[in-house]
Amino acid sequence: MTAKNKKLTISPCTVDKNGKVSVDSGKKFEVMLNPASYKQKFSISYNKGKTLGQNESDPNFSAINPKKFDLTILIDGTGVVESQTPGKPDVLTQINQLNDIVYNYQGDKHEPNHVRILWGSLIFFGRLESMAIDYTLFTPEGAPLRAEISLSLVSFMTGKEEALKANKKSPDMTHIVTFKSGDTIPQLCYQIYGDGVYYNQVARINNITNFRNIKPGTILRFPPLR
Repeated sequence: MTAKNKKLTISPCTVDKNGKVSVDSGKKFEVMLNPASYKQKFSISYNKGKTLGQNESDPNFSAINPKKFDLTILIDGTGVVESQTPGKPDVLTQINQLNDIVYNYQGDKHEPNHVRILWGSLIFFGRLESMAIDYTLFTPEGAPLRAEISLSLVSFMTGKEEALKANKKSPDMTHIVTFKSGDTIPQLCYQIYGDGVYYNQVARINNITNFRNIKPGTILRFPPLR
């Protein structure tokens, strides 16, 4: 383990239009104390739909879901860990610094950051799904002196990685697509199914009634053809 990896760090990332991930090494959040544990969750979705009168059958594979990553970090402003992490700002300032990396809307990107979590051999690229802050100690004036922050993140896959994992034109797999500016549903249907005629079915499955009012960043599901 190198010196720079002794403390768990969370750094913002940028993903360009070609799917290349760049880590902003000049901006990071370093924990005061490494977590006692963290949790990784892997899951698979299956199509379990049945017709009337059908007996139990083997569920059909639908998709490999994004990985989940959960951890809890401690921020202490009492001075107990001051000798280990000299010069750390107060609790609220540290929480704001963390928020700026994992939660806050970034005007230049028009969305919150993608992030990298790095600690020893652990490397996780993802995005914040939820965050809960539990304040557990205060000054007599009510300023927080200690906080436990629970983070839940979901992994992300770049377009380049997704193309390597699945044939985009394969009609027998479920595809999850993030709608981008300039995309159209017929165009995406052509990329995935090899034919744009399925756009009405895709729109109905995704509860879309106005083809011209799909916001960039909308997640669309393209199911297998039957």
